[in-house]
Amino acid sequence: MAVKKPENMSFEEAVNELESIVQEMEHGELTLEQSLKQFERGIKLTQASNHKLQQAEQKVNILLANDEASAPSEFSDQVD
Repeated sequence: MAVKKPENMSFEEAVNELESIVQEMEHGELTLEQSLKQFERGIKLTQASNHKLQQAEQKVNILLANDEASAPSEFSDQVD
């Protein structure tokens, strides 16, 4: 199976793969070379995920800027 480029993966796919990589590395049965490859893949997945989050944040900011009545407010989890 071909490995997808991190930038072509959904945010959820990238996070799932990243979780898998962490579990593999924590298990401790990878060779040094395999660990380095997985670490490199994890860095690429993290960078792509951060980019997707930044894009989502930018979209939210644009939407909020277009609707002044929906300006961000402080969150309160208390029910009146």
